[in-house]
Amino acid sequence: MKIVTRFAPSPTGFLHIGGARTALFNWLFARRHGGQFRLRIEDTDRQRSTQEAIDAILQGMQWLELGHDDEIVYQFARASRHAEVAQDLLARGRAYHCYATAEELEDMRTKQREAGLPVRYDGRWRDRPVSGPAPNTPPVVRLKAPQTGETIVRDHVQGDVRFSNEVLDDMVLLRSDGTPTYMLAVVVDDFDMGVTHVIRGDDHLTNAARQMQIIEAMDWPVPYYAHLPLLHGEDGAKLSKRHGALGIHEYENLGYLPEAMRNYLLRLGWSHGDDELITTEQAIAWFNLESIGQSPARVDFKKLDNINGNYMREANDARLTREVIRVLHGRGTVVPASAEDRLTAAMPGLKERAKTLVELADAVYYLVTERPLTLDDKAKTLITPEARAHLAAALPVLTNTNWTAPELEQALKTFAGERGVKLGNLAQPLRAALTGRSTSPGIFDVLAVLGREDSLARIQDQLTA
Repeated sequence: MKIVTRFAPSPTGFLHIGGARTALFNWLFARRHGGQFRLRIEDTDRQRSTQEAIDAILQGMQWLELGHDDEIVYQFARASRHAEVAQDLLARGRAYHCYATAEELEDMRTKQREAGLPVRYDGRWRDRPVSGPAPNTPPVVRLKAPQTGETIVRDHVQGDVRFSNEVLDDMVLLRSDGTPTYMLAVVVDDFDMGVTHVIRGDDHLTNAARQMQIIEAMDWPVPYYAHLPLLHGEDGAKLSKRHGALGIHEYENLGYLPEAMRNYLLRLGWSHGDDELITTEQAIAWFNLESIGQSPARVDFKKLDNINGNYMREANDARLTREVIRVLHGRGTVVPASAEDRLTAAMPGLKERAKTLVELADAVYYLVTERPLTLDDKAKTLITPEARAHLAAALPVLTNTNWTAPELEQALKTFAGERGVKLGNLAQPLRAALTGRSTSPGIFDVLAVLGREDSLARIQDQLTA
């Protein structure tokens, strides 16, 4: 069997972190088995669907590097095919026209509520003779669902989930204006796309039972189901905007690497022993449905920071330089071409301290800013009169030293010893003068990366300030 999975978001908002995890799991399962991963935009809600949301979904998928196979399927464009299947169900005697008015249905619901009964369609038009006269009102098409027994969703995550058919009423397939409902459209699209495995959030479990009834009425194969527990915030409540839930594409602007985000999303409800850092190649080789947990996973952004920091330390320095320049350009900072080599040379020391590209961009300030530097408040406190005297005395020593980190370190250690000061009392004001900050990579690495001319000029700037 050729495995086909699909990700089917509704373009009524951004691609949130839960949706991104669903997309990843579908993508991994298809790649693991050499199958296809399809993308369907479920844009049948014309009032709420927007092109902006579609663009955000595609942008998020592109950033996560979750490439889909074949063309994107847009559900609304397939409305005639959905209606065709509804007509087929009518012809099979598995669906019927319902002429109940909105007022009649509301009266029915009111009486059911007053009687303490479940609110459901009562089947009043279910057994109407086909030859009888039709009321002068546009009908809906309803599924003639089984009324006894159970519908069992055999789920690879949740196990067998049973629904009494008594509570699954005859759902609407076509509205009175001839447009298909979501339930019908999903079933038809999955069948036509050849979807074999439906992997989605467990808020769709009841939908699965209803959709199975349509599938069985058409004598189509039932796909394998895997319903994922929804994500929770750190407080244990269902993830929502109050937890800072963002569109997945916004995590790029927050400075995360796509491979780190994939690793983080993978670990939200899926595990492989005690492994925390799992490369995409390993994830493809290892991913299975059996290792998805049944309990909701909690989002922990500190863990995301730690994972991202690990991936940044392993990342190629030239790549990180390009990413940092992108972040800086986004801030309106012009990075001269001459600074690129300097950034790359400094990257081994810089990336050890940063957990995001944003932190990294903050740290490279001194490498891309023209003289004279503007010192932050903490750095200003380090440039005392005593510190200026130390820096002035150190200038000739630095001028006459070979400009490598080891030789600069040895020269300044000797100088500090001869002057009777601790190395830190020299290194801290030197760091402030060179970077404008009170923290930085190792000061000798900073000197080496900045070069002799720029380093000496920055020290001189603080002596004359």
